[in-house]
Amino acid sequence: MSFLIAAVIMIALCAVLSMFMGKKSPKQDGAKNKAQIIKEANKRLAKNPHDPLGLIPLGEVYFESQLWDKAFAVYSELVKLALANKDGTIDLYLSFLRQGITALKLEKLPEATQSLISATKMNGVAYEPNFYLAQTMAKLEQYDKAIPLFRKALPAKPDATEIYLQLGMCYYNARKYRESLPCFKKALDEDPGNKEALFNMADAMAHEGHPEKSIKVFMHLRADPVYGPRSCLQAGQFHMKINDSATAIQDLEIGLKHENMPPEIKIELEYNLARCYFEKNLIQKGLLMCKAIRTKNANYKDVNTLISRYQELSQNSNLQIYISANSSDFVTLCRKFIMTKYKNSTVKIQSIDVDVLYTDILAEIYSSKWEDVALFRFFRTTGATGEVYIREFHGHMGDVKAARGFCVSAGTFTEEARKYIEGRPIDLVEKNDLTKILKQITI
Repeated sequence: MSFLIAAVIMIALCAVLSMFMGKKSPKQDGAKNKAQIIKEANKRLAKNPHDPLGLIPLGEVYFESQLWDKAFAVYSELVKLALANKDGTIDLYLSFLRQGITALKLEKLPEATQSLISATKMNGVAYEPNFYLAQTMAKLEQYDKAIPLFRKALPAKPDATEIYLQLGMCYYNARKYRESLPCFKKALDEDPGNKEALFNMADAMAHEGHPEKSIKVFMHLRADPVYGPRSCLQAGQFHMKINDSATAIQDLEIGLKHENMPPEIKIELEYNLARCYFEKNLIQKGLLMCKAIRTKNANYKDVNTLISRYQELSQNSNLQIYISANSSDFVTLCRKFIMTKYKNSTVKIQSIDVDVLYTDILAEIYSSKWEDVALFRFFRTTGATGEVYIREFHGHMGDVKAARGFCVSAGTFTEEARKYIEGRPIDLVEKNDLTKILKQITI
């Protein structure tokens, strides 16, 4: 009896094992089905290359398998056949749609445009023709056409979250920054880790006048390998605007540590960093950076002017103080300038007025033969100073009862300014003469 039971159990186990080993996975079945479909379709097409009953299932398999080049060829043929023979065998709308989608995937944008426009004419409210035509217009940078198409696709498929990022990008690229913000927000609600949406939303906020919000995002993204360089550039430029050169240098130096960034971003990081170095009196660092930029682009912005200017400054420490030192050191140098100009006379400083654009020093000058009251106005600019400032200076001389006046600049004076002083007790001291006197001064 026990022997009989054991035999039954063994038979049952063998049957189960046989069934298990013989069972195929759905994936295997699917692969076999696709192979069978292709085999049968090719049999039909061998007899008749234009047989719709061979092309339709073949197109389905290629499309689902994302074999875009093969699917494009099949659906292009189906479109021709459907237009020539309108017996309903071929779904013309589906053929136009898939011809357009596969053309888009293959970057055949003119073909994609034509096919998808035909599909939208046949079904203007469906999601797919509007969505893929919008994508095509976006790739062609025709954002004014892409935006309404994306918006038209939304009602057909309200849960299509992939639209929001692309719609936001179209608004953003069309410089409609305000409209882009809610789209980027929805994209981030669905995918908080989407760095593209995060960066572009921050940049849009900056353009819309909310830099205090955008800077937090840029600081957060500084280390990101993709968006880090551009975030560092944005953060650096923000800190430069608020005169925080130290933080700007940190931003820009982090940006330059990244690899594989676009060349235009790298050179912009270097340029802004050079300006920050000059701002912090790190002249040699700034010059090295500018010279590195010049090797890549000989005429990039005002790099040649910066090199010329700061090479001279590096060789003349007093000129460097005059142009870029703090107010206290600058005033000390101006006093020394007056003493040097009148080195054989006694100079008594009466008043010092420091303004944003210039510094005025009123002095009494005594010599063995004469005495005078002179007003000195020191401009720190390296550009050209115009007549309006000289005219105002002349009026101020009368207010303080100065008999003589000296306008001193690290740059030049305009021709109108030179004409104005003719016949008036005012001397204009331009950069070349200023440099000669500064070289005589020891601080």
